[in-house]
Amino acid sequence: MKCKILALSVLLAGSFVASMAQTTIQKGSDNIFVGVGVGAMSIINDGVNTPTFNMNISVGKYLTPSWGVRAQIGGAWQTLSKVQYTNYTGSNKLFGEINLDGMLNVTNLIGGFNPKRVVDFSIFAGPTMNVASAVSGSIELTGSSNINVGTAGNVSTTGGNITIKDYNFTTHGVKARAGATVGFDLGFNCNRKVAINLEGRYGVTPSIFGQASDCRKAESTFRLTAGVIYTFGGKKFDKCPVVDTDALNAEINKYRSQLSKAQSDLADCKNALANQKPVVKEVVKEINAESAFIVFFDLGRAQLNDYGKATIKVAAKAIKAGDKKYKVSGFCDKATGTPSYNQKLSEKRAQVVYDALLEAGVSADKLEKVANGGTENMFGSNKLNRAVIVE
Repeated sequence: MKCKILALSVLLAGSFVASMAQTTIQKGSDNIFVGVGVGAMSIINDGVNTPTFNMNISVGKYLTPSWGVRAQIGGAWQTLSKVQYTNYTGSNKLFGEINLDGMLNVTNLIGGFNPKRVVDFSIFAGPTMNVASAVSGSIELTGSSNINVGTAGNVSTTGGNITIKDYNFTTHGVKARAGATVGFDLGFNCNRKVAINLEGRYGVTPSIFGQASDCRKAESTFRLTAGVIYTFGGKKFDKCPVVDTDALNAEINKYRSQLSKAQSDLADCKNALANQKPVVKEVVKEINAESAFIVFFDLGRAQLNDYGKATIKVAAKAIKAGDKKYKVSGFCDKATGTPSYNQKLSEKRAQVVYDALLEAGVSADKLEKVANGGTENMFGSNKLNRAVIVE
């Protein structure tokens, strides 16, 4: 049973990695929460044992609208009252526990994230470790022969009468016990920051009562608590823009065609100059090689693709042939990302093109860098704003 619970908890706690494919954007400091809860706990061993007080403190983060992780510490007592020849009811045993949970918000998984939703239902699972003093025990018996005493206090006889005189317990040092837990959380959202929750947690660990427990190697426990959860800044999930790949490919093909034609024209010019016959009369001819060039980037990226590298080569030849000073202007799509993020990204894009031109032999005296951040639609489509213009 313990192995099954552990396997289920590890599967649920680890599966949040696949959820990162969901199309949401958040900062590292977003969706961090803390929670406190109080309630009752009972050992499920030969029946439901006497409930004891239980409390917990949690801290975690919502990684996506559906998935999250948290750490929780809890305690503080356990009572063993349903096992034959033992009775811990009058002296609750102190203990503490640490839980690491992977959380799945079933409501958001099925219905999508809705900041105005009042009720959320989640499940969670993960490894656990409890800490308490170790206990061992023995039974002192009187009676006739043929008495067999089990390790957990179970007694069988072949005949004759016996009298249980005493059950002695010995407490040893503090011991840690590892196991696994699963559970559910029913949350009621007061607003984007505060929620009231009802949480149930079922766990399987070695018993803190040692030989006194019939299920000392895999004892079941159940906790039911009510509490409050506070999310710093409120839950924030922004959807990633959907990239129209067909339209983007069409634009790329168009500029690829223009680039191919420009390269062909440049080759024709070189051939014409190479085949031109010399003349005695000195002819001074001004060649205007000044033009504008544009390099496009993928969403959120500042790396040159093959098309961009080809454009840089053509641009470098034209810039070196003229006397004009060029401005390297970086742009971002204002429809996506925050203003500060877009400003930094446009700076990175401008720097990449600037460095590539220098590497291609363009003098730094002919170049000037400008970062424009997120801009309004310049070419009829937001995605075409993710560019650097050299003009």
